[in-house]
Amino acid sequence: MKTTGRPEAMVAQTITISGHGGDVIEAYAARPEGDGPFGGVVVIHHMPGYDAATKEITRKFAAHGYAAVMPNLYHREAPGASPDDAAATVRAKGGVPDERLVGDVAGAAGYLRGLPGANGKVGVIGYCSGGRQTFLAACSLQVDAAVDCYGAAVVRVPEGLPVAFKPIVGMSEHLSCPLLGLFGADDKYPTPDETAELSAVLDGLGKPHEFHTFEGAGHAFFSVDRPSYRVEAANAGWEKVWAFFGKHLAG
Repeated sequence: MKTTGRPEAMVAQTITISGHGGDVIEAYAARPEGDGPFGGVVVIHHMPGYDAATKEITRKFAAHGYAAVMPNLYHREAPGASPDDAAATVRAKGGVPDERLVGDVAGAAGYLRGLPGANGKVGVIGYCSGGRQTFLAACSLQVDAAVDCYGAAVVRVPEGLPVAFKPIVGMSEHLSCPLLGLFGADDKYPTPDETAELSAVLDGLGKPHEFHTFEGAGHAFFSVDRPSYRVEAANAGWEKVWAFFGKHLAG
């Protein structure tokens, strides 16, 4: 993609967007300087919430030439609260309802498509619970590419999960776009057996996808601010993301 601004120069700010049911919710947006054209990326934050680390990921996409927006999925329950407090409040209420998540992602995608310089292509990426929600969004909306980073509860719901998720593998026939899956070999949420099962289902349906499982990595290996961070797996994962979005969103 081409922009006329300085390399890695960007505009990043807190905004509001229209989410599910027309609700006005907070979001964090970053886009490259310049006129474009550029593809768009909806970033779905992990269960710990709308935090500084995921805002940094949003800026990372802008630095690589994409307009990105991360909706605050917890805004309704805890406006202005810290990420930890907001996440605790939402977990106590059973988590983000699937229907509302889809509406919020649709609103974020609409925001990206309406930006000056947008090329009309939008991808979705999510981490942890956001990985599951990425799959949900890609099966519920028309998007151009999706990246599931270790999303649990797609095939099976782990025991003791603090939110009321249900399996969504049955939605696979509605997957609207190519899917990239990035997983850890040591992860239990999801396990390698679960991701292999999902891959087999998608194969049977003829849905384009590529899954990568990294040795020595468990859950949340992208999280630079957590002990789970694994630099080799994260770097390799980002290379896969740039190649995948470059193929499906750029230009």
